[in-house]
Amino acid sequence: MEKLFTGIMQFRREDFESHRELFQELGRQQKPHTLFIGCSDSRVVPNLITRTHPGELFIVRNVANIVPPYRKTEEYVATTSAIEYAVQALEVDSIVVCGHSNCGGCAALNKSPEELSHLPHVRKWLEVSKEVPGRVDRLMTGDSPEEREWLTEQINVLVQMKNLLTYPYIREKYDAGKLNIYGWHYLIETGEIFNFNDEKGVFEPVA
Repeated sequence: MEKLFTGIMQFRREDFESHRELFQELGRQQKPHTLFIGCSDSRVVPNLITRTHPGELFIVRNVANIVPPYRKTEEYVATTSAIEYAVQALEVDSIVVCGHSNCGGCAALNKSPEELSHLPHVRKWLEVSKEVPGRVDRLMTGDSPEEREWLTEQINVLVQMKNLLTYPYIREKYDAGKLNIYGWHYLIETGEIFNFNDEKGVFEPVA
């Protein structure tokens, strides 16, 4: 915790002071251009990998960057409400679903219920992506664990992009050309980001 306290003081002395005018502008309002849906993984830092400033990204993070399909419910819905707020209230013009390499949540999609018995809430959450392993099996060209890993992570991104379009207000804006949806796969060890090319049906490096 001492490291965090030291970091707070350093932020106040250095980073805040160098961006004082920006923070004053952001003090009473925000107008982010992008909703960034990413994994809670500590190695994924949205503002760092996109070189964006405070106020540019509205960020939703959860295990395995999952988007539950739209449904009307009286339950407490964190991810769904954040998406609703970003699109309806803040009127972002883009949504990014960003998966990443060595994702523990995606790896858990290939485990049995018994193996996840000590993580009941994670197991329930991952049901949103239950179609992923079957789709990966159909695309596997061999039995390489590495191939299964990156295919699982990329197919999982595509499932969440599909789920976004079950939200009526997203579908309406997307069809009208007022909202863009992107799927990314971030490789932690190289810093590369692959963007899904919808026309070609492949992830391509952002260059």
